[in-house]
Amino acid sequence: MARKPRLCISGIPYHVIQRGNNKEPIFFSEDDYAYFLEIIREAKGKHPCLIYGYCLMTNHFHLLAEPKEIGNLSLFMKFLGAKYVRYINKTYNRCGTLWQGRFKCSLIEGELYFLSCLHYIEMNPLRAGIATLPETYRWSSYRIRAFGEKSIIIDLDPWYNDLGNDSCKRQAGYRNFFHKLMPDQTWKMIRDMTAKNAIVGSNKFKEKIENVLNRKIIFRQPGRPKKDGDEK
Repeated sequence: MARKPRLCISGIPYHVIQRGNNKEPIFFSEDDYAYFLEIIREAKGKHPCLIYGYCLMTNHFHLLAEPKEIGNLSLFMKFLGAKYVRYINKTYNRCGTLWQGRFKCSLIEGELYFLSCLHYIEMNPLRAGIATLPETYRWSSYRIRAFGEKSIIIDLDPWYNDLGNDSCKRQAGYRNFFHKLMPDQTWKMIRDMTAKNAIVGSNKFKEKIENVLNRKIIFRQPGRPKKDGDEK
C-alpha cells in the first residue's frame, strides 16, 4: 500500500510523535534523555524549526514543532532519528532499528488547538502514571514555561508572552492554565488525528490547508476543544 503524503507546510505548528519499535524503550539512562535534547538543538540549527514543547517518555517522544521552511520538519526528524540511533547502537552495543516506522504528525490550528496540544504533550507523564504533577517530570517542557527553567531548545510562543508583563506573571499564568482539565474528547481527537497524519482544527482550517496543498484531506476532526463556560 502506498504511503499517504505528508502535510508539508511551513509556518504552522505540528504535533509530532515517534515511538520505539514494538513499543520498546528508546531511552535507557538520564544521559540518553540529555543527549537527545542536544541533538534537537543541533537539528534546529541544520533544519530550522521552532520547538514550542516536548515530552520524552521511555518508549516514545512528543514534539510541538513549527518548520520555518517547507520540508524542514522531515529533514529535522531524519537527522534527529538517525543520529540518536547511532548513539544508542554505539553506547549499548546493539544494532538494527530503534524506531517504529515513520514519525506521525498532525497540523495544529490557532491558539485554542495549539494550547490543547501543548497541554496534551506536557501532561503525558501523568496520563502514563509515572508522575503526579507535571513539574515533577524532568523530561518535558513544562517547567520551562511554568517555572522559568532554562532550555537549549524551547521557543516561547506569542500566547505565552502575553500572559503577563514580567516572567513571574507569565509563569503563574501558565501554571494556572494547566490546572484546567481538558475534556477526554479533546485528548482523543489530538491522539487520533496525529496517528492519521491529519489535522487538529476546524473545517475552515482544513479547507485552508487543502487550498494550500491543492488536494483533499480526508480526515476530519470530531469536535472543537471546549471553552470555559461550555456545557460539560
